[in-house]
Amino acid sequence: MRLKQLIGGVILLAGMMITTTACSDDDDDDVLGNWLWMADFDGVARSNAASFVIDGVGYVAGGYDGYDRLKDLWAFSPEGSSRGSWTQKASMPDSAVARNSAVAFSAGGNGYVGSGFDGINYLNDFWEYLPETNSWRPIDDFPGSARYGAVAFNSNGYGYVGCGYDGNYLKDFYIYDPTSDSWDSGISTSFPGTKRLGASSFEIDGNVYLIGGLNNQKYVYDFWMLDKTTGDWKQKRDIVNTSDDSYDDDYSITRSYGVAFTINSLGYYTTGESGSLKSDAWEYNPTTDEWEEKTAFEGASRSGSVAMSFGDRAFVGLGRSSSYFFDDMYEFKPFDEYEEYD
Repeated sequence: MRLKQLIGGVILLAGMMITTTACSDDDDDDVLGNWLWMADFDGVARSNAASFVIDGVGYVAGGYDGYDRLKDLWAFSPEGSSRGSWTQKASMPDSAVARNSAVAFSAGGNGYVGSGFDGINYLNDFWEYLPETNSWRPIDDFPGSARYGAVAFNSNGYGYVGCGYDGNYLKDFYIYDPTSDSWDSGISTSFPGTKRLGASSFEIDGNVYLIGGLNNQKYVYDFWMLDKTTGDWKQKRDIVNTSDDSYDDDYSITRSYGVAFTINSLGYYTTGESGSLKSDAWEYNPTTDEWEEKTAFEGASRSGSVAMSFGDRAFVGLGRSSSYFFDDMYEFKPFDEYEEYD
């Protein structure tokens, strides 16, 4: 009798394992997205570099390689070969300080890099890169306090820089006008959300979304949109489970030093750190104001990566894991089935 009970229990357990495995496979099948390995970065592996995109070319500036702060500049072209190609451009001039955790944006056909950390000091200088002449020139210093870990983006042709850390967590913003070559305090000097370090941003149909970051050693969960029409900040749904509805029950989106990007009219957020290094990837739909989990970033979990968006294509790479620094690059295909080693 006991033997029959034991055999029956083993069969039942095996059946449960098969059922559980089948459910797990079904769940995996429901998660879309494929990561394609692209041309490795030709510069030294690094984290916390700054990046911007101009006319279909992505640029990566500066960063930290574990030994030195950097000020070289590299251009990535996704066209011309199946995996894209890298070209070294003019480094920031001798008068510019090598740095990591700077910010960058593009406006008026040029790129802008500034703020950051040189290993001793927080920085507030800013530099303009002119791709037509492959040259740099200084612009007026950022008018806010010297800082690192800020966030920057372009909205309606203007550059926005804000948040970060200067010994205090910050949420002030300033606007740069490339036509007048001048800064102005913008967005009523601050935005309504939580102060934050290591936030990210992405743009959909002209509206800019600000996500993530760290404040007082807690990962912030408020999520905001800068309205392109009014110039006002509008709060969107939180990125953790704070509602009584089911849509956010499985959210685990909060992090700092992740990367955000846009493909067509959807936003994406991946890598970063939240107690541990992250590789999970999330898709934002502005119509529903909801997030859906996608196939995790295929490279190793990491923080301090860069992302580059090209309208219908986007790329993620570089970064660090503890004392290891990366030079790989991947393209994300959000609606493809996952394929390993492609």
